[in-house]
Amino acid sequence: MTAARGRPSLTEQRRLQTRLEIAEAAATLFADRGYDTTTVEDIASAAGISLRTFYRYCPAKEDALTPLFASSVGQLVDVLAEHPTEEPLSAAVEASFGTETAGRRLEDTARARRLVRVLGTVPVLKMRWLAAGREMQERLAPALASRMDAPLDSLEVRLLTTAVLDAFTVTMEHWAWQDEPEELIDLMRRALAFLRLDELRAKPWPPVDE
Repeated sequence: MTAARGRPSLTEQRRLQTRLEIAEAAATLFADRGYDTTTVEDIASAAGISLRTFYRYCPAKEDALTPLFASSVGQLVDVLAEHPTEEPLSAAVEASFGTETAGRRLEDTARARRLVRVLGTVPVLKMRWLAAGREMQERLAPALASRMDAPLDSLEVRLLTTAVLDAFTVTMEHWAWQDEPEELIDLMRRALAFLRLDELRAKPWPPVDE
């Protein structure tokens, strides 16, 4: 039986789940032990897989976290799809922080902040984080184009996509490095308000001359 169009097959779902389990195991170890002192063997053991399986999914240690980055944006895209386009963008973005998965990952605040600091200070991880950001734009852009009622390849959609992702990144980094940070959701509200993203409402797009 083939999978429904647009949905991964059961086999692909299992692969995605395995990748995510590896990523979450790596995230915990990097936050608790640091990147340099964590080995691939440590990650494989924590994820309950063999070393051979690890390398089947991750070419190298620094690639282990990539599915975690993609998962975060995937949650945002899903939330945006569920919320009406008339609703302020900030409300949908805030709602993405309230998902079960987001709550679980942010439950241990100290560990989450340590991980973000590791991501920002280990060059190979920071490179992967930045590269993942470019790929995540491709996932987020269609959801934002729909909300703006604008062409996917328009300058405005590209700018909004970059602004939303950068708001996430900068807010997370600020939260991670403060001695006594505000709640992450409150910082995110400040970021969205500062950028005035809710003022970018959908407008009739000029028709293309035929």
